[in-house]
Amino acid sequence: MRIVVVQEKLEGERRVASTPEVVEDLITQGNEVCVQSGAGTLAGFDDDDYQKIGATIASDSSSAIGDEGIVLTINGLLGTDLTPLNSKHVVLGLLDPLWDPELSNKLAETGATVLSLDLVPRSTRAQVVDVLSSMATVVGFQAILMAAERMPKLFPLLITAAGTIPPARVIVLGAGVAGLQAMAIARRLGANVEGFDIRPEALEQIRSLGAKSIDLLEGEEGETPPQRDERIQKGMLPYFAEADLVITAAQIPGAKSPILVTQEMVEAMKPGSLLVDLSIQRGGNCALSQMDTEVMHQRVTILAPSNLASDMALSASRMFAKNLSNLVQLISEEGDIVINREDEVVETMLVAHEGKIVNKAVLQKFDTESQRAES
Repeated sequence: MRIVVVQEKLEGERRVASTPEVVEDLITQGNEVCVQSGAGTLAGFDDDDYQKIGATIASDSSSAIGDEGIVLTINGLLGTDLTPLNSKHVVLGLLDPLWDPELSNKLAETGATVLSLDLVPRSTRAQVVDVLSSMATVVGFQAILMAAERMPKLFPLLITAAGTIPPARVIVLGAGVAGLQAMAIARRLGANVEGFDIRPEALEQIRSLGAKSIDLLEGEEGETPPQRDERIQKGMLPYFAEADLVITAAQIPGAKSPILVTQEMVEAMKPGSLLVDLSIQRGGNCALSQMDTEVMHQRVTILAPSNLASDMALSASRMFAKNLSNLVQLISEEGDIVINREDEVVETMLVAHEGKIVNKAVLQKFDTESQRAES
């Protein structure tokens, strides 16, 4: 098979979809790999690194994409000329079609088969291609490093000749992969960590990391979701009043991020404290967050970085590349591309095939939005 690695065009993106180590494995398996010149430079991989292990270097994206092959991308060819694509191409990347369908529609019109890594099913078999979890691991780690640099307070308990320095108090809202990673790293740095998630089963995961779980789930019988959310937000106020750092990491697939932190909650925080919102790409978990903009509200700093994984490009690229390599194995058989729609993992991730959108969840989203527009 012919496999293509293109240079990402999204501003600020430093990752690359495949690294020299993974490309070497793909070539050893009998594949032909073409890498666009400069694709890995920002992640720390030069063209020579790819050439040494047998990859071909193309001068531009059109030459790299060619007439056929599997195209490996981070951001689904966003900002790249799609003209060379045809029905003999398979595009793998992060398209987020349930949130923004425009790119998926454009790719479908080329006739290419498209699989979105955002739609990976939550199953044991799909874990080897779960890019979302891989990137969330990096994001959770990076969030704590960013906070540790910006906070005016040390994380660990220190007993010194200058007196005892108490540990920082950290609250993490959302116990997905990013949230749990943030808790783990904060604990390793010596902070006192408390975590919360709306899912009861997640509280045990929080405690397994050595953090304390904030249990505000039980309400009165017949309580509506808005009433529950308001009760939880008010219940969080005393916790926020003691926090030095709050990390929010709650997302809903294909939907706007829920508002977990109100202005009142921010105003309850101590002067000099910090809030890092990891869900800003879909609106954010804090009512005051602004994407990639530092907000100061009553001496509380609010950060909302949109692409933390890119800041640790080398490690993130290696993880991304391995997940993509596993996906390539899943859609190939004896050197040929095989889109097996009976395979649950493939079918769940398949967005476009034979010139049209075929994903049930994406089509349902389109229908719902069309009905809203008509009404």
